[in-house]
Amino acid sequence: MSDNHHAAAHDEVHTGPVKNPKQLLLTVFFSFVIPIFVIIGLVYYVTSDKKPAAGAVNPEKALAARIQKIGRIEIRDANRQLKTGEEVFKAQCTACHTAGVVGAPKFGDAAAWAPRIATGYEALLNSATKGKNAMPAQGGGDFEPLEIGRAVVYMANAAGGKLEEPKAPAAPAAAASAAAPAAPAEAAK
Repeated sequence: MSDNHHAAAHDEVHTGPVKNPKQLLLTVFFSFVIPIFVIIGLVYYVTSDKKPAAGAVNPEKALAARIQKIGRIEIRDANRQLKTGEEVFKAQCTACHTAGVVGAPKFGDAAAWAPRIATGYEALLNSATKGKNAMPAQGGGDFEPLEIGRAVVYMANAAGGKLEEPKAPAAPAAAASAAAPAAPAEAAK
């Protein structure tokens, strides 16, 4: 009896989870069928059109952003009248400098503007055209450098500065014609 007991204990230790041929057949079948269904499900998910594009709420806008041109040409009137400092201030600078947004010195605040005015016109103009701290270049606007200079002088002078407003350079043809009549008038005297 001890031999049978030993043989039965040996069989229990060395048997696997599959006890009969039916279990073996089911194990082999499901080990191939389940991965195939998983792969088919993943392929269906990847190719479906129902999921939203990454970061795009509006598909038309997303498409337009992806195919936009790299550069653009902007045509402006070269002979347009340049704006005054007050006009540029009201159009662009007032958004931050009236309320003192993000540390911008308030318009007319002599205490805030005094150390800036002490650095001089060139330093103020450089900060305005290239940007400084939270202020982007030209305050986010699109003006001529002379117009930005006029706005800088307007704001600085409103806070007690005594800066001279920059003048527009004379056109070469206008300067030559203006100088020509002046000479004969002096000769006649």
